[in-house]
Amino acid sequence: MTQVIGITGGIASGKSTVTAYLRSRGYPVIDADQVVHQLQQKGGRLYQVLVEEFGTDILDSEGELNREQLGRLVFEQGAVRKRLSQLQDRIIREALLAERDRLAEHADVLFMDIPLLFELGYEEVVSEVWLLVLTPELQLERLMERNQLAEEEARQRMAAQMPLEEKKKRTPYQIDNGGGRLATYAQVDQLLQRIERR
Repeated sequence: MTQVIGITGGIASGKSTVTAYLRSRGYPVIDADQVVHQLQQKGGRLYQVLVEEFGTDILDSEGELNREQLGRLVFEQGAVRKRLSQLQDRIIREALLAERDRLAEHADVLFMDIPLLFELGYEEVVSEVWLLVLTPELQLERLMERNQLAEEEARQRMAAQMPLEEKKKRTPYQIDNGGGRLATYAQVDQLLQRIERR
């Protein structure tokens, strides 16, 4: 039976660093953000739902989804975030599980990178969860730099997610991503050795 490992962590915690490393080691990785982007492309299943709900203000001049505008709406207004979540969750879950099942036909181990894994109840569809952790100060710094955000906007985005301390209670498998890449890779290697022995 295929082992399905969920990868999660707060925004800007370094999930893409870990998943790139896992891919380089030959493991299949499902990237939930990438799946969502495909579904949100013009003609995608989510595109029409979003336009019907939020109007054409969320589109750019080419008629494509303006993710920056949608992101601003979502992170600034809790009610919008909740409504968007209700609209998207079923469609996204179906797409992610279909991809998981497709890859599981040919893989002994596969990974699912799901930023809101705990918040959306995905722990029930994976064998175990690996959580990326780092200090809130470093997370804030990385988020501001990566997304070119002012401090207040970055703090709002961090606050929109489940607190790290709550996530830590839900899995014993934690990767401290506060050091350099090699230190992170070493922790991933230790976790891989454990699952490869099964």
